[in-house]
Amino acid sequence: MNDKNLKLMHSPEEIARRVQQLGLQIDRDYKGEEIVVIGVLKGAAIFLSDLVRQLRSPVRLDFVQLASYGSGHMSSGIVELLKDVSVAIEGKNVLIVEDIVDSGRSLAFLYQKLRDRNPRKLKVCVLLDKKERRVVPFEADYVGLDVPDVFLVGYGLDYAERYRNLPGIYEMIV
Repeated sequence: MNDKNLKLMHSPEEIARRVQQLGLQIDRDYKGEEIVVIGVLKGAAIFLSDLVRQLRSPVRLDFVQLASYGSGHMSSGIVELLKDVSVAIEGKNVLIVEDIVDSGRSLAFLYQKLRDRNPRKLKVCVLLDKKERRVVPFEADYVGLDVPDVFLVGYGLDYAERYRNLPGIYEMIV
């Protein structure tokens, strides 16, 4: 792949504005209460970093890592938790931060896994929502941008572990 195969969908400036708006919305909803922010590795790391810097509410950070097995771009529907949170979340305000929701399988799996631990409040923030791909009913509480059913890279999203570092979000033309 070369850069000629990438078409800019969302500029760094557009992403920054939207992340700032999400931060304001989250702060309004949590009213200064502490939030345990749980990022989904690896894709959400960049988004999470920018988002938590927008928050004025006290924040504790943790991460999970999920695996969804299958071939190529299609998931088998089996989701596995590779890395669990390291902090107790019972009775806490918890915000899951993910880069993109498409089929909904991974987020529905993680949401239920964390819900079973009895947090006080459990919400989900995603940068990108690819509604056309939804297989499992799932709606995030906070959505940065709705995107079409195209293959995206940049700002944490990858293709074979490449392109995560791009400052914008690009459609990969194959």
